[in-house]
Amino acid sequence: MTDKLIKLGIPAGSLQDATAELFKKAGYTIKFSSRSYYPEIDDPEIECMLIRAQEMARYVEQGVLDAGITGYDWVLENNAQVHEVCELMFSKVSRRPVRWVLCVPNDSPVQTVKDLEGKRIATEVVGLTRNYLAKHGVTAQVEFSWGATEVKPPKLADAIVEVTETGSSLRANNLRIVDEVLQSTTRLIANNSAWKVPAKREKLENISLMLKSCLAAEGKVGLLMNVRRVDLANILQQLPALQKPTVASLSDPDWVDVNTIVDESYVRMIVPRLKAAGATGIVEYPINKIID
Repeated sequence: MTDKLIKLGIPAGSLQDATAELFKKAGYTIKFSSRSYYPEIDDPEIECMLIRAQEMARYVEQGVLDAGITGYDWVLENNAQVHEVCELMFSKVSRRPVRWVLCVPNDSPVQTVKDLEGKRIATEVVGLTRNYLAKHGVTAQVEFSWGATEVKPPKLADAIVEVTETGSSLRANNLRIVDEVLQSTTRLIANNSAWKVPAKREKLENISLMLKSCLAAEGKVGLLMNVRRVDLANILQQLPALQKPTVASLSDPDWVDVNTIVDESYVRMIVPRLKAAGATGIVEYPINKIID
Protein backbone atom coordinates (compact mmCIF):
# COMPACT_ATOMS: atom_id res chain seq x y z
CA MET A 1 0.00 0.00 0.00
CA THR A 2 2.81 2.44 0.88
CA ASP A 3 4.44 2.20 -2.55
CA LYS A 4 1.15 2.94 -4.30
CA LEU A 5 -0.29 5.51 -1.85
CA ILE A 6 -0.45 8.87 -3.61
CA LYS A 7 -0.26 12.07 -1.56
CA LEU A 8 -2.32 14.25 -3.87
CA GLY A 9 -2.63 18.03 -3.66
CA ILE A 10 -6.08 19.42 -4.44
CA PRO A 11 -6.06 23.16 -5.28
CA ALA A 12 -7.79 25.21 -2.62
CA GLY A 13 -9.84 28.23 -3.64
CA SER A 14 -11.17 28.96 -7.11
CA LEU A 15 -10.24 25.59 -8.64
CA GLN A 16 -11.41 23.48 -5.70
CA ASP A 17 -15.00 22.88 -6.78
CA ALA A 18 -14.11 22.43 -10.45
CA THR A 19 -11.48 19.84 -9.49
CA ALA A 20 -13.90 17.92 -7.27
CA GLU A 21 -16.52 17.96 -10.05
CA LEU A 22 -14.02 16.56 -12.57
CA PHE A 23 -12.90 13.82 -10.17
CA LYS A 24 -16.54 12.90 -9.53
CA LYS A 25 -17.13 12.46 -13.26
CA ALA A 26 -14.03 10.26 -13.34
CA GLY A 27 -15.43 8.06 -10.57
CA TYR A 28 -13.77 9.55 -7.48
CA THR A 29 -15.83 11.21 -4.75
CA ILE A 30 -14.02 13.92 -2.79
CA LYS A 31 -15.66 15.28 0.36
CA PHE A 32 -14.54 18.56 1.89
CA SER A 33 -14.85 19.64 5.52
CA SER A 34 -14.78 23.30 6.53
CA ARG A 35 -12.46 22.44 9.41
CA SER A 36 -9.96 20.21 7.65
CA TYR A 37 -7.33 20.57 4.98
CA TYR A 38 -7.46 16.83 4.35
CA PRO A 39 -10.48 16.03 2.13
CA GLU A 40 -11.82 12.50 2.12
CA ILE A 41 -11.67 10.49 -1.11
CA ASP A 42 -13.23 7.09 -1.78
CA ASP A 43 -9.93 5.53 -2.86
CA PRO A 44 -7.67 3.99 -0.17
CA GLU A 45 -4.65 4.51 -2.43
CA ILE A 46 -5.04 8.32 -2.50
CA GLU A 47 -4.53 10.75 0.38
CA CYS A 48 -5.69 14.30 -0.39
CA MET A 49 -4.50 17.61 0.96
CA LEU A 50 -5.82 21.09 0.17
CA ILE A 51 -3.04 23.41 -1.00
CA ARG A 52 -3.15 26.79 -2.70
CA ALA A 53 -2.50 26.40 -6.41
CA GLN A 54 0.18 29.08 -6.14
CA GLU A 55 2.19 26.85 -3.77
CA MET A 56 1.39 23.43 -5.21
CA ALA A 57 4.36 23.04 -7.55
CA ARG A 58 6.84 23.87 -4.80
CA TYR A 59 5.47 21.22 -2.42
CA VAL A 60 5.37 18.64 -5.21
CA GLU A 61 8.97 19.43 -6.14
CA GLN A 62 10.05 19.06 -2.49
CA GLY A 63 8.27 15.71 -2.14
CA VAL A 64 5.81 16.88 0.50
CA LEU A 65 3.24 15.78 -2.10
CA ASP A 66 3.63 13.02 -4.66
CA ALA A 67 1.42 14.86 -7.12
CA GLY A 68 -0.88 17.83 -7.40
CA ILE A 69 -3.17 19.82 -9.66
CA THR A 70 -2.13 23.36 -10.43
CA GLY A 71 -1.72 25.80 -13.28
CA TYR A 72 1.18 25.79 -15.69
CA ASP A 73 1.65 29.44 -14.72
CA TRP A 74 2.44 28.50 -11.12
CA VAL A 75 4.88 25.80 -12.18
CA LEU A 76 6.79 28.48 -14.12
CA GLU A 77 6.43 31.10 -11.39
CA ASN A 78 7.96 28.72 -8.83
CA ASN A 79 10.55 27.48 -11.36
CA ALA A 80 9.59 24.03 -10.07
CA GLN A 81 11.34 20.95 -11.39
CA VAL A 82 8.45 18.51 -11.59
CA HIS A 83 7.12 15.90 -14.01
CA GLU A 84 4.04 16.88 -15.99
CA VAL A 85 1.69 13.90 -16.05
CA CYS A 86 -0.94 15.52 -18.26
CA GLU A 87 -2.68 18.72 -19.27
CA LEU A 88 -6.25 19.13 -18.02
CA MET A 89 -8.18 21.77 -19.95
CA PHE A 90 -10.44 23.14 -17.24
CA SER A 91 -10.62 26.18 -14.98
CA LYS A 92 -13.01 27.82 -12.54
CA VAL A 93 -15.17 29.36 -15.27
CA SER A 94 -14.56 27.72 -18.61
CA ARG A 95 -12.67 25.04 -20.51
CA ARG A 96 -10.39 27.63 -22.10
CA PRO A 97 -6.85 28.58 -21.05
CA VAL A 98 -6.52 31.45 -18.62
CA ARG A 99 -4.47 34.42 -19.77
CA TRP A 100 -1.97 36.54 -17.88
CA VAL A 101 -2.17 39.95 -19.50
CA LEU A 102 -0.38 43.27 -19.21
CA CYS A 103 -2.97 45.98 -18.54
CA VAL A 104 -3.08 49.75 -18.12
CA PRO A 105 -5.91 52.24 -17.52
CA ASN A 106 -7.96 53.04 -20.59
CA ASP A 107 -6.61 56.63 -20.67
CA SER A 108 -2.96 55.64 -20.15
CA PRO A 109 -0.49 56.76 -22.82
CA VAL A 110 1.15 53.33 -22.70
CA GLN A 111 0.66 51.48 -26.00
CA THR A 112 3.36 48.78 -25.87
CA VAL A 113 5.49 47.11 -23.22
CA LYS A 114 8.39 49.35 -24.30
CA ASP A 115 6.49 52.33 -22.90
CA LEU A 116 6.80 50.86 -19.39
CA GLU A 117 10.53 51.45 -19.13
CA GLY A 118 11.22 52.69 -15.57
CA LYS A 119 7.56 52.36 -14.58
CA ARG A 120 5.92 50.41 -11.73
CA ILE A 121 4.04 47.14 -12.38
CA ALA A 122 1.95 45.30 -9.78
CA THR A 123 1.31 41.59 -10.08
CA GLU A 124 1.03 38.28 -8.26
CA VAL A 125 3.43 36.62 -10.72
CA VAL A 126 6.62 38.58 -10.12
CA GLY A 127 8.92 35.99 -11.70
CA LEU A 128 6.83 35.60 -14.84
CA THR A 129 6.58 39.36 -15.24
CA ARG A 130 10.29 39.94 -14.81
CA ASN A 131 11.06 37.24 -17.37
CA TYR A 132 8.56 38.79 -19.79
CA LEU A 133 10.09 42.26 -19.38
CA ALA A 134 13.61 40.89 -19.82
CA LYS A 135 12.55 39.19 -23.06
CA HIS A 136 11.44 42.59 -24.36
CA GLY A 137 14.50 44.43 -23.04
CA VAL A 138 12.46 46.53 -20.60
CA THR A 139 13.58 47.49 -17.09
CA ALA A 140 10.72 48.28 -14.73
CA GLN A 141 9.90 48.02 -11.04
CA VAL A 142 7.84 44.86 -10.42
CA GLU A 143 5.99 44.72 -7.11
CA PHE A 144 4.14 41.77 -5.59
CA SER A 145 0.42 42.40 -5.26
CA TRP A 146 -1.43 40.82 -2.34
CA GLY A 147 -4.79 41.12 -4.08
CA ALA A 148 -7.24 43.58 -5.63
CA THR A 149 -4.62 44.15 -8.32
CA GLU A 150 -7.13 45.62 -10.77
CA VAL A 151 -7.75 48.70 -8.61
CA LYS A 152 -4.08 49.71 -8.24
CA PRO A 153 -3.59 51.66 -11.48
CA PRO A 154 -3.02 54.50 -11.84
CA LYS A 155 -2.31 55.65 -8.26
CA LEU A 156 -0.40 52.63 -6.94
CA ALA A 157 1.00 51.28 -10.20
CA ASP A 158 1.39 52.31 -13.82
CA ALA A 159 0.38 48.86 -15.05
CA ILE A 160 -0.52 45.40 -13.83
CA VAL A 161 -0.06 41.84 -14.98
CA GLU A 162 -3.25 40.00 -14.07
CA VAL A 163 -4.99 36.73 -14.88
CA THR A 164 -8.26 36.72 -16.77
CA GLU A 165 -10.67 34.26 -18.33
CA THR A 166 -13.44 36.48 -19.64
CA GLY A 167 -11.98 39.99 -19.25
CA SER A 168 -15.08 41.22 -17.41
CA SER A 169 -13.20 42.29 -14.27
CA LEU A 170 -10.67 44.22 -16.33
CA ARG A 171 -13.40 46.06 -18.21
CA ALA A 172 -15.24 46.81 -14.96
CA ASN A 173 -12.10 48.51 -13.66
CA ASN A 174 -11.53 50.52 -16.85
CA LEU A 175 -8.43 48.62 -17.88
CA ARG A 176 -7.28 47.69 -21.36
CA ILE A 177 -4.94 44.91 -22.40
CA VAL A 178 -1.60 45.95 -23.85
CA ASP A 179 -0.15 42.48 -24.38
CA GLU A 180 -0.54 38.83 -23.43
CA VAL A 181 2.20 37.55 -21.14
CA LEU A 182 1.22 33.88 -20.95
CA GLN A 183 -1.58 31.42 -21.59
CA SER A 184 -1.93 28.76 -18.92
CA THR A 185 -3.90 25.56 -18.43
CA THR A 186 -4.30 23.23 -15.49
CA ARG A 187 -1.79 20.39 -15.16
CA LEU A 188 -1.46 17.21 -13.13
CA ILE A 189 2.16 17.25 -11.97
CA ALA A 190 4.24 14.70 -10.06
CA ASN A 191 7.33 14.68 -7.94
CA ASN A 192 10.25 13.39 -10.01
CA SER A 193 11.21 10.72 -7.48
CA ALA A 194 7.61 9.57 -6.99
CA TRP A 195 7.21 9.26 -10.75
CA LYS A 196 10.08 6.75 -10.79
CA VAL A 197 8.25 4.43 -8.36
CA PRO A 198 6.41 1.97 -10.66
CA ALA A 199 3.34 1.60 -8.44
CA LYS A 200 2.92 5.36 -7.99
CA ARG A 201 3.49 6.01 -11.67
CA GLU A 202 0.88 3.43 -12.65
CA LYS A 203 -1.61 4.96 -10.21
CA LEU A 204 -1.02 8.47 -11.52
CA GLU A 205 -1.31 7.30 -15.12
CA ASN A 206 -4.64 5.68 -14.27
CA ILE A 207 -5.90 8.87 -12.62
CA SER A 208 -4.74 10.87 -15.64
CA LEU A 209 -6.50 8.51 -18.04
CA MET A 210 -9.83 8.82 -16.24
CA LEU A 211 -9.66 12.60 -15.84
CA LYS A 212 -8.77 13.17 -19.49
CA SER A 213 -11.48 10.79 -20.65
CA CYS A 214 -14.11 12.91 -18.88
CA LEU A 215 -12.83 16.13 -20.43
CA ALA A 216 -12.74 14.50 -23.87
CA ALA A 217 -16.40 13.53 -23.51
CA GLU A 218 -17.66 17.01 -22.63
CA GLY A 219 -20.00 18.36 -25.25
CA LYS A 220 -20.30 14.97 -26.97
CA VAL A 221 -23.31 12.66 -27.27
CA GLY A 222 -23.94 9.33 -28.90
CA LEU A 223 -26.44 8.78 -31.72
CA LEU A 224 -27.96 5.37 -32.38
CA MET A 225 -30.28 4.65 -35.30
CA ASN A 226 -31.67 1.96 -37.56
CA VAL A 227 -30.93 2.29 -41.28
CA ARG A 228 -31.92 0.35 -44.39
CA ARG A 229 -28.85 -1.05 -46.13
CA VAL A 230 -29.86 0.74 -49.31
CA ASP A 231 -29.74 4.07 -47.41
CA LEU A 232 -26.52 3.39 -45.52
CA ALA A 233 -24.10 5.19 -47.84
CA ASN A 234 -26.22 8.35 -47.78
CA ILE A 235 -26.57 8.22 -43.97
CA LEU A 236 -22.82 7.80 -43.43
CA GLN A 237 -22.16 10.89 -45.53
CA GLN A 238 -24.25 12.91 -43.07
CA LEU A 239 -22.24 11.83 -40.00
CA PRO A 240 -19.22 13.82 -38.76
CA ALA A 241 -17.99 11.00 -36.54
CA LEU A 242 -15.36 11.09 -33.81
CA GLN A 243 -14.04 7.99 -35.54
CA LYS A 244 -15.73 5.83 -38.14
CA PRO A 245 -19.34 5.04 -37.14
CA THR A 246 -20.05 1.53 -35.93
CA VAL A 247 -22.31 -0.40 -38.28
CA ALA A 248 -23.85 -3.64 -36.98
CA SER A 249 -26.14 -6.12 -38.67
CA LEU A 250 -29.66 -6.60 -37.32
CA SER A 251 -31.89 -9.69 -37.38
CA ASP A 252 -33.50 -8.30 -40.52
CA PRO A 253 -30.79 -8.56 -43.22
CA ASP A 254 -32.14 -5.46 -44.96
CA TRP A 255 -31.41 -3.25 -41.93
CA VAL A 256 -28.33 -2.23 -39.93
CA ASP A 257 -27.70 -0.42 -36.67
CA VAL A 258 -25.50 2.71 -36.86
CA ASN A 259 -23.80 4.09 -33.74
CA THR A 260 -21.69 7.25 -33.67
CA ILE A 261 -20.50 10.15 -31.51
CA VAL A 262 -21.11 13.81 -32.42
CA ASP A 263 -20.94 17.25 -30.84
CA GLU A 264 -24.11 17.86 -28.82
CA SER A 265 -24.55 21.27 -30.44
CA TYR A 266 -24.72 19.57 -33.85
CA VAL A 267 -27.58 17.22 -32.98
CA ARG A 268 -30.38 19.68 -33.71
CA MET A 269 -29.07 20.15 -37.23
CA ILE A 270 -28.16 16.59 -38.13
CA VAL A 271 -31.16 14.65 -36.76
CA PRO A 272 -33.69 16.13 -39.22
CA ARG A 273 -31.29 15.35 -42.07
CA LEU A 274 -30.81 11.77 -40.86
CA LYS A 275 -34.54 11.25 -40.61
CA ALA A 276 -35.05 12.67 -44.09
CA ALA A 277 -32.35 10.32 -45.39
CA GLY A 278 -34.22 7.30 -44.02
CA ALA A 279 -32.90 6.74 -40.49
CA THR A 280 -35.47 5.52 -37.95
CA GLY A 281 -35.47 4.84 -34.23
CA ILE A 282 -32.92 7.62 -33.68
CA VAL A 283 -31.73 7.72 -30.04
CA GLU A 284 -29.48 10.33 -28.46
CA TYR A 285 -27.61 9.22 -25.32
CA PRO A 286 -25.06 10.88 -23.02
CA ILE A 287 -21.33 10.18 -23.18
CA ASN A 288 -19.48 10.27 -19.83
CA LYS A 289 -16.01 9.24 -20.93
CA ILE A 290 -14.09 8.88 -24.18
CA ILE A 291 -10.90 6.83 -23.99
CA ASP A 292 -8.71 6.63 -27.08
